[in-house]
Amino acid sequence: MPSTRDIRRRIKSVKSTAQITKAMQMVASSKMRKAQQAALAGRPYARLMNKILAEVTHHAGDFADPLLEQRDVRKRAVILVATDKGLCGALNSNLLREAARLDATATVFITAGRKAAQFVARTRRQLAAEFTYKDTPLFGEARAIAKFARDLFVNGEVDQVDVMFTNFINTLTQKPTTLQLLPIGEIKGVSAGVEGEEMESELEKGVTEFLFEPTPAQVLGALLPHYINFIVYQVLLEAKASEQSARMVAMKNATDNAQQIIKDLTLEYNKIRQASITKELLEISSAAMALG
Repeated sequence: MPSTRDIRRRIKSVKSTAQITKAMQMVASSKMRKAQQAALAGRPYARLMNKILAEVTHHAGDFADPLLEQRDVRKRAVILVATDKGLCGALNSNLLREAARLDATATVFITAGRKAAQFVARTRRQLAAEFTYKDTPLFGEARAIAKFARDLFVNGEVDQVDVMFTNFINTLTQKPTTLQLLPIGEIKGVSAGVEGEEMESELEKGVTEFLFEPTPAQVLGALLPHYINFIVYQVLLEAKASEQSARMVAMKNATDNAQQIIKDLTLEYNKIRQASITKELLEISSAAMALG
């Protein structure tokens, strides 16, 4: 049976841990609100850009572009978006478990986030490039990632480019998601696979008349690279919102668990102390009775 001194030490240690996890919860909560707002703010733009692209595609006719070229998939590139730090529950584990199922011999990875790069190095998979992104992702960071992936595809080094990331649905739910980036298929929506809900309903084409300058084909050719850049940017925003939400929930659970441990230890301490006091009283009473 542990002594009261041991239990007091454990209570003190757990209280210190609870203070740390509480502070981390508050920090993550503040960052979570900003990250969620950024992710949600990009979704209306994504829907509008998708609608315009769908309309342009409808009027472009037989339009050919290297980003639309369909090829037999012999080798693919995967943009793996994870976090830089841990302490965010099973967020990275769920994502990397999906990445581990990919054929290592036919897949090359482009990583964003330290945990993704560590996974590729640990599992001895092919790493094409390693990128970082800040707590508030910048469009320039997404553009650099998208350009590298686009060059791999256009140069014929890979036949398909996918993005694996954790999709933000709400504060308590984040879902590992794989989104095909290249070649660009039928444009149903940047939001499809990026938002928390599937938005793959058919867009109405031709209902509203648009006038394109100089031509629909030229407009589409200029928009497609931006389309790719923005998908990657929105993915980074969704991943960061998922990370901060998962970390806030994980730290809250850790704090709650610490408080429960403190209660249990305090109860055990009081029981041992009460038993010690009762034993001392019995010894005093027995001694008094023996003395007459």
